[in-house]
Amino acid sequence: MLIEFHRKIDVDMYLYLYFLTTSINTLFSDSIVSHWKVERAIYLTMATLKLALLLFIFVLIGLETSESNASRYSGVKGAYWPSWLAENLPPSAIPTPYFNRLIYAFVQFDAENYQLSVTEFDEQWMGNFTATIHTRNPPAKAFLCIGGGATNTSLFSNMVSNQNSRATFIRSTISVARQYGFDGLDLDWEFPSNQQDMINLASLFQEWRSAVEDDSIASGKRRLLLSAAVYFSADVLLDNVARTYPVDAIREYVDSVNPMCFDYHGGWDTSKTCAHALLYDKTSNVSTSYGISTWKADGVPSRKLVMGMPVYGRTWELEDANDHGIGAPAVGIGPGDQGVMLYKDIVGFNIKNNATVVYDPETVSTYAYAGTNWIGYDDPRSIRRKIRFAKAQGLGGYFFWALGYDENWTLAKAASMAWDSKYD
Repeated sequence: MLIEFHRKIDVDMYLYLYFLTTSINTLFSDSIVSHWKVERAIYLTMATLKLALLLFIFVLIGLETSESNASRYSGVKGAYWPSWLAENLPPSAIPTPYFNRLIYAFVQFDAENYQLSVTEFDEQWMGNFTATIHTRNPPAKAFLCIGGGATNTSLFSNMVSNQNSRATFIRSTISVARQYGFDGLDLDWEFPSNQQDMINLASLFQEWRSAVEDDSIASGKRRLLLSAAVYFSADVLLDNVARTYPVDAIREYVDSVNPMCFDYHGGWDTSKTCAHALLYDKTSNVSTSYGISTWKADGVPSRKLVMGMPVYGRTWELEDANDHGIGAPAVGIGPGDQGVMLYKDIVGFNIKNNATVVYDPETVSTYAYAGTNWIGYDDPRSIRRKIRFAKAQGLGGYFFWALGYDENWTLAKAASMAWDSKYD
């Protein structure tokens, strides 16, 4: 569109100048034109040229602003890179045309001094990660994720409970991010245990934002961006303890939050089959659409919400091979690693076992079954539908957990094309 607009300006300007030049030539070619007419013509010509120049400058400024806004609000196409897969999936193998934000997962912090624990492995790969994706065509932003699902939640709770420990943690994150060339920092705390944790998390966000702004001024570098992986809903009810994320602090101090819109169901409940990342659920509030609605209702701007999608499925063993829909009775977990199967393995499983694949438009999810084996997952069709939902909601983008799980980048490509499509 911008290219076409540029061409239109060029053509319009050419026609205008051609008309202007022709008029001047005609005017001055008349040998009997009077002196006062010549002076008047010169005056009008110069005034017109000045006006044309001003209009042209305004158009260029408008184009620059439009291009800047288009770049700024193009949206996040993100994914987490599990660093333990580095040997099989080095940063150089990541196709950045499908991603503009890549997140290094994970680095931990020390339980005693609250500084980041950068291992020899991290030292080897973090610099490689940032340097590689910054020089790819196109380049992507590099974030460093701290924590993860395996990190003891009490470690986070202790760190945020005290201003001094928060300050130590913050200084360490900024230092490591600058040393290894990251563009942003991502906090993955799964999950704050109570409302006091949430209050302390708000303090962390406020102090972190102030610190990265001070660092930007002192270093002369762009400010480090701040993001956080969060529960699918702004309201958390786990272990029978209700708590709510500090949305005011998120709105003011955090650049984006990543609701993890998956693992709604799994091997902890083997009584029936479930779509573990369904977009809609008429029977409960455990769904992506509901979760996103709570963040928006609590005041987090849509553009700050980056919706998560899984590149894996969850499996069950059917009680009866002839009863195989979503919600069918089950007797245990199915194939895969403790009831989890990566998308690339699902594709192979379906082919090998001649599985029946079903897309369910009511939940916007896909499942496959072969005998008593049942797998719920996302395929390109459900991914595209979820992306349309995200765009319709005005969300800031999407992310995948995780790189290395896809089959020949099938889901990544489907999401990227759907996000970029002007027809959805």
